[in-house]
Amino acid sequence: MTLPVTPPVAPMLAKSVPTIPPGASYEPKWDGFRSILFKDGDEVELGSRNEKPMTRYFPELVQAALTELPDRCVVDGEIIVASQQGLDFEALQQRIHPADSRVRMLSKATPASFVAFDLLALGDDDLTGRPFAERRATLEHALSGVGPSFHVTPATQDQELAQSWFTEFEGAGLDGVVAKPLTGTYQPDKRVMFKIKHQRTADCVVAGYRTHKTNNEAIGSLMLGLYNDGGTLVSVGVIGAFPMARRVGLYAELQPLVTQFEGHPWNWAAHMAGERTPRKGEGSRWNAGKDLSFVPLRPERVVEVRYEHMEGERFRHTAQFNRWRPDRTPESCTYEQLEQPLTFKLSDIVPGLGAPSGA
Repeated sequence: MTLPVTPPVAPMLAKSVPTIPPGASYEPKWDGFRSILFKDGDEVELGSRNEKPMTRYFPELVQAALTELPDRCVVDGEIIVASQQGLDFEALQQRIHPADSRVRMLSKATPASFVAFDLLALGDDDLTGRPFAERRATLEHALSGVGPSFHVTPATQDQELAQSWFTEFEGAGLDGVVAKPLTGTYQPDKRVMFKIKHQRTADCVVAGYRTHKTNNEAIGSLMLGLYNDGGTLVSVGVIGAFPMARRVGLYAELQPLVTQFEGHPWNWAAHMAGERTPRKGEGSRWNAGKDLSFVPLRPERVVEVRYEHMEGERFRHTAQFNRWRPDRTPESCTYEQLEQPLTFKLSDIVPGLGAPSGA
């Protein structure tokens, strides 16, 4: 490639802030795979957050880029899988597969889209040293009318509108708002933008643990559950960010609660196909080769955790420890306590995104 900005490039990053700052350009925060796309004629490469190429995993985007994008450009954005129900991150994760035949099959079964939000180069022009306001205007002009695979993210300088996006767009699977300084240049691998993400708490039952990979007498992660309407304790995620001394202490504290699988809510033998409870030997959503076997505990302790949002009946990201709740009974830890975001369609955010096939 003979572009003015050549791969690999580490994407510009954002740091978390509690509230939406004034005087910036605001965008929805898309929940997918960050990618910088490089196109030079008939050559297309998809970079990733860690600068490794993802080109082979998304052949449909490579093909679409040849017809939908300017002849020579470098575009920063997010690879997503959109459905009528919103963003489908689980389907997106499944796209990273070693078998080319499966990659090809999934490219047709769950095709990806690319949401563009910055332009690093166009033709022979390196835009990284120009202010964001100028880059944004150039992006809108260069990608005007693109689709159906490539889209330009909405943006506004209206802080009040951005606040409404923060509330409403979560119902379509988006996880917050990004604020970008209007005069800022593009700074790879620097946290010069701002992200505002949803933070909530939930009281969960601790129903098991896994030991730490370096110490069999230290906690690696605690397994969390919530009771559904039918009274079943459903596995919703884990917490695991503890100092090593606390991991060792927790291991000793939890030993009196260790029990057998027989009679445990997550008994392997009683597991029914299709339930979202962990199974012995089942692969992790984040690591397909990881064994999810665990040490069962009597579901008696309650912990308050911080989480961002749900994906189905599970926490979308790893939850964070807040505090123990000895004042709460396990039976009170139900899905009813969780805040339900408004329902919102992706097509109302970006026209054509997540619309039914053929619409």
